[in-house]
Amino acid sequence: MVEEQEKQEYDLNKIYTYKELPDKIAGRCDNCGNTHFKSSVKDMVFLRECRQCGMKKSI
Repeated sequence: MVEEQEKQEYDLNKIYTYKELPDKIAGRCDNCGNTHFKSSVKDMVFLRECRQCGMKKSI
């Protein structure tokens, strides 16, 4: 029996917050599963951006 997994579509132009959308698998991008991120801090906000798909999340 094959189960179909629903793939959620993420708006890559939006910056998600960790509180509203915690990681499905810790340390991996929710959109593509990549583990490499670009990180930056601006105005005391830590921003994490996936290097593969560009999904952004403030931690």
